[in-house]
Amino acid sequence: MRKKYLLFDNDGVLVETEPYYFKANVKALSEFGLDLSFDVYMEIMARGGTAWEIATKQGISKEDINTKRAQRDVYYREFIKNENIEIDGVVEVLKELSKHYKMGIVTTSRRVDFDLIHNKRGIIKYMDFSLCVEEYPRSKPFADPYLAGMKKFDATKDECIIIEDSERGLNSAVNAGIECIVVANEFTQTHDFSKASYKIKSRLLLKQSITNPFQSLYLRVLNQG
Repeated sequence: MRKKYLLFDNDGVLVETEPYYFKANVKALSEFGLDLSFDVYMEIMARGGTAWEIATKQGISKEDINTKRAQRDVYYREFIKNENIEIDGVVEVLKELSKHYKMGIVTTSRRVDFDLIHNKRGIIKYMDFSLCVEEYPRSKPFADPYLAGMKKFDATKDECIIIEDSERGLNSAVNAGIECIVVANEFTQTHDFSKASYKIKSRLLLKQSITNPFQSLYLRVLNQG
């Protein structure tokens, strides 16, 4: 069946925010005197855990963790506002895809961060909707986010395909029973993508012409029956 609906992950697929979320967590946890290594963070991220597990294991109170988590959010928003989080070619690719598909974003970002990320960025206008973490019962890797996205389109699973860059996101797609394209991302290259329906080794949204062979490959994947 030809795909009609594209469900995009946000962070790492449409915008380059994941490294800055990691840095914000590192900065906040360091104020507890705790170190968050990249390898540990990758393991936590892959299974859908939280960096604050480290603080909990050290006996830090929930109240203190919540206070520091709020400070982490401040650091993250500072990064979003001040760093270059664009991925070259995103808007051009979405413009072309919007001629053929209905599209939505399904993200674990909070709405306040999502709206800040996409302020004047030119991505949202190609989307029929966006779903943030507050808008479905359980986060990735549970099926809930992508099932909610499918429901927004009133679509069947066979009509949808998901575009992801993380193991947690892929497992959400698998748990929802929806095919998933995993696009290469250096930040998540240690994740296990063996369950992916398709893998594209080049970054999906690098600066490339929408008519080049890579784009043609991507469109062929979407149109496979």
